Amino acid sequence: MDFFDLDPIGWALLGFLAGGLSSWLIRGRAARGCLANILVGILGGLIGGTLAKSTGFGDAGGLLGSLFVALLGSVLLRLAIEFVDRRPRT
Repeated sequence: MDFFDLDPIGWALLGFLAGGLSSWLIRGRAARGCLANILVGILGGLIGGTLAKSTGFGDAGGLLGSLFVALLGSVLLRLAIEFVDRRPRT
């Protein structure tokens, strides 16, 4: 099972898991909430999948592999969002 072989409901569920885990790992103020977690997770899966294929790792290899790749991409995306969002912390 590859991330791109999932149907849209599978993308949303995997994206929610990856986005939720990345929001737990990266404590920040940007991209919070259920819908934001799903979007960050789905975009993170696309980013992670693209990075994995371009570095020669190939397919993710199953649900856990897809979740790991989506989580890695989600963490990178959240770090980029936190870097761009330069609001003062109060």
